[in-house]
Amino acid sequence: MLGFMDYVQQSFFSASHWDRDNSYGALTATARALLDFPTPSGFRLNFSSLSSPNFATSYTLGSIGEVDGSLSYLYSSLPLQIPSKSSEIPLRHIIQGYRQLRELRRPDEPWWWEIWHGGQRMDRRDTLLYGRLYLPTSHLEALYLRRISPITQLKISCVSSSTLKNGGSILFLLQQDVGKYSTEFLYSTDSALLGVRGLYNFGPDPREGARSPELEVIAQEKRKLEGKEASTGMKGRFSAGAEMYYGLLNKSGGISTGIRFATLPSHSGFPYTMALTLNPLMGNLSSTYAVKAGRSLALCSRFDFNFYSYESELQVGMELWRRRRQNATQDLSWAQKKLQESGWSDSVVQPSLALKKEKLGNEYNDENTAGILKARINQDWGVGLIWEGKVKELLYTCGVLIDFKKREQIFRGVGLEIQYSS
Repeated sequence: MLGFMDYVQQSFFSASHWDRDNSYGALTATARALLDFPTPSGFRLNFSSLSSPNFATSYTLGSIGEVDGSLSYLYSSLPLQIPSKSSEIPLRHIIQGYRQLRELRRPDEPWWWEIWHGGQRMDRRDTLLYGRLYLPTSHLEALYLRRISPITQLKISCVSSSTLKNGGSILFLLQQDVGKYSTEFLYSTDSALLGVRGLYNFGPDPREGARSPELEVIAQEKRKLEGKEASTGMKGRFSAGAEMYYGLLNKSGGISTGIRFATLPSHSGFPYTMALTLNPLMGNLSSTYAVKAGRSLALCSRFDFNFYSYESELQVGMELWRRRRQNATQDLSWAQKKLQESGWSDSVVQPSLALKKEKLGNEYNDENTAGILKARINQDWGVGLIWEGKVKELLYTCGVLIDFKKREQIFRGVGLEIQYSS
């Protein structure tokens, strides 16, 4: 489950029209959410608040052998009109699970961001500031995020700790996303690391879409004259990307590449995502497959293989959403039968019932979600389980790590985390 500050940061991306999924770093995001989910250790409390649309605070208190905690503050120049109370936040907004890719969005035009008043430009670029102090270690984290243009974003992350070399490090990340492709350039003061990575999406370019209904009609007529049928939209998206980095101080580098195919919402069958990544220098090959097998069930598998050492690893996982039972009054079959017996035609009965079922379906997805169970197991019989949900005004996450090979100590870790926000 996402922390409150992570939830606010994701809301900032959505409000500023930044697609987090269109990057090389998110190539295997679905598999990581279903297989690499963290399990809580010990007991931890989180108290958070969005005191205004621009300012948020969070306090954490935990006990893992010793008492520790953290203080977090966040400022956004872009007002965030989002649910902040823990009882009102939809679980699907804070629980990371199967991620359905959306259609690529055409970037905003630069002049859309201009605000003029009295002949002078008054617009400012959206900015987010975040800081977190860990106690009692005095470990400090900071984040500066700025939308430079509709397709460009600058992200600066800082870490300060006495346990790190040189007392800390700074990471500069310049991101560009034009829809058809995205690029990222990074520099880290740790080992003077330089890197670049990119992602290319095959298929239509969202920048070439029609800008008005009139232009869309002209484009369709042009396709007909050229003997081409009107496009019905892709059912899936194929993407390919790569990254390269090199450390100037330690004289070492790395490279990786990957491909992904994922279905889009227009796909009539069940949603699924396939990805394959390769690190040729280390000899690592990883393949993942995730499928949303039902309304409440998602399955995922990952196979890793090293063609230098011939070592392999297999891991499978799942997520299961638990929903509350609907009331008997929500069953509309009796109403349909009565109306048909009274002589009402299907053209009147079916649309009204379909609209009512759609409304109930939306409520069933959001309000009637009781929680989610996530589980994973690997070839060494290591099992991870977490249960996340909502009780009254509280959000909770409880989890356990089990190792069946160590009979003397099967349970490797047990934890409970509770969040409250206002």
